[in-house]
Amino acid sequence: MWAVSRDILQQGGSAVDGAIAALLCTSLVNPQSMGLGGGSIFTVRDKTGTVKTFSSRETVPQSFKADLLKGCPTSVTFITGSQWIGVPGELRGYEVVHRMYGKLPWARLFEPTIRLAREGFPMPPFLGSLLNITLIGNLVKATSLWRCVGNTVLGIGDMLKFPKLAETMETIAEQGVDAFYTGQIGLDLIQDVKAAGGTLTMEDLKSFRVRVEDAWTVPLGDYQMHIPPPPAGGVMLAFILNLVKGFHFTPRSMEEDQKVLTYHCYLEAAKFANGQRKSVHDPVFNTKKDASYMVDSDFADRIRVLISKNRTYNDSYYNITPSPDRFGTTHVSVLAEDGSAVSVTSTINQIFGAGIYSSRTGIILNNELADFCFRAEGLSAGEQPPSSMAPAILSSSSGKNTLVIGGSGGSMITTAMALSIMNHLWLGMSLKDAIAAPIVFVDGNNNVKFENGFDKVIPLFLSFQ
Repeated sequence: MWAVSRDILQQGGSAVDGAIAALLCTSLVNPQSMGLGGGSIFTVRDKTGTVKTFSSRETVPQSFKADLLKGCPTSVTFITGSQWIGVPGELRGYEVVHRMYGKLPWARLFEPTIRLAREGFPMPPFLGSLLNITLIGNLVKATSLWRCVGNTVLGIGDMLKFPKLAETMETIAEQGVDAFYTGQIGLDLIQDVKAAGGTLTMEDLKSFRVRVEDAWTVPLGDYQMHIPPPPAGGVMLAFILNLVKGFHFTPRSMEEDQKVLTYHCYLEAAKFANGQRKSVHDPVFNTKKDASYMVDSDFADRIRVLISKNRTYNDSYYNITPSPDRFGTTHVSVLAEDGSAVSVTSTINQIFGAGIYSSRTGIILNNELADFCFRAEGLSAGEQPPSSMAPAILSSSSGKNTLVIGGSGGSMITTAMALSIMNHLWLGMSLKDAIAAPIVFVDGNNNVKFENGFDKVIPLFLSFQ
């Protein structure tokens, strides 16, 4: 993926060109996480320093099951079925950002991925390992997904081809995205969705619009962090970092006598952020629920005094409503020589989305409406679901340093990003080490989880968590 983006930049492409080419390639190597049947959020800084966001997140279709949210599972499981499909916005997002910032011809961005889809490529190790997990293998075999990855579960080293998706991409490369939103590809897609019992219509595709807004800016010491507004997860990220910023961490905070306290304060901040999760809604449809307070440093100051340095509390203290975690998504960061930058996160939501494969187009459909589960009392046609996706761009006051960052992993995104940024800005780690360092995060039930390889001593001292 990075090689495809690099080649596009070397051919004179812009940061946006490189990002789109990388995303198209990612739809092949990570088809379980993102693709043309999903949606994305771009945060783009142009060479003048202006930062805008472009949300092509999936939306609620005009017709949907009235009691849909009553079917939300209370445990971590696959949420499959056509009733969970949101209106795909991925391609419209690509079109809009390319029109504003692209340098290379649209069709050229598709060429590497079309070639790979037709000629085939070795099974990516991560996808291969997923397909060999019994639960996921059974999901593939029990749904139309088997038409995408084969009648039998493939393994690492096997060749993977997507001939139907290659045809679809070639048509879109030649004719533009209207081939999807108003043309034959859309008609074919809708036919497959209806055959699966879904309610998506051509009118839903035709009426989809990308939301273009100024990025929200949050001061973080010597840096300004630019984030997408709600219903994206940028406000969650900003809230955690505003809380942590007030502890004035330094590299000294990672020395043995301070390390446990540092992680404790970070985890308490993450728990308070969980308590605010239900405040993040689509502002277009929830005008009375304004989440802008979450980026206010005064609000962070008021919450920070509630953090004890020697104890933790039960869920009610943090205003937590437990909910199942989400897993999925993928992220691409691109920084060009002219100073322009792109941070983009894309998703079909959970692993393999709704478990619906369109055999006429080669596209896997999202299950984005599941993101309303336990975070909304109802939903409206055209509404975007709340999200943890938080593609961010950080710029130093001198203008010499730029950090383009994002994450995948569903509800783990904001805490993982916050820890990586904290590692780099305040704890003295190099950018490579800050991102590579194993993370500790707080799940939807406020449980503390440690990634494999995390300092084994810390969990012992944090046992009171």
